[in-house]
Amino acid sequence: MSKLIKRIIILFASNLIALLAADYFIDGLEIIKNPEQIIAVTAIFTALNIFIKPILKIILSPIIIITLGLGILLVNAVILKTLDLLSNAVIINGIESLFYATLIISGVNIIIAVFNRKS
Repeated sequence: MSKLIKRIIILFASNLIALLAADYFIDGLEIIKNPEQIIAVTAIFTALNIFIKPILKIILSPIIIITLGLGILLVNAVILKTLDLLSNAVIINGIESLFYATLIISGVNIIIAVFNRKS
């Protein structure tokens, strides 16, 4: 299997785990529990992370540098809010829910990336 396909599968799986964790822990974030909807939402979120996130990182690089990397949370929040706007299966109620969901999703993805590099 090529490295690109393996990387996309791992990114999809980590996004799925991260979205489900955020849905479980954050009261203001709701994801419809239909398996097809969850797969579709994860596919959209993965596509946003692959295609839009690098562009946002370039545009917001001065903010990321000034904040010593914490600006990445802003990029992740924009991606998550975009997912909310694109999909009817995701509902984010308020900025506080968006912030906490961003923290959880970022944390889960960091943990999975660290374990993936060790193996």
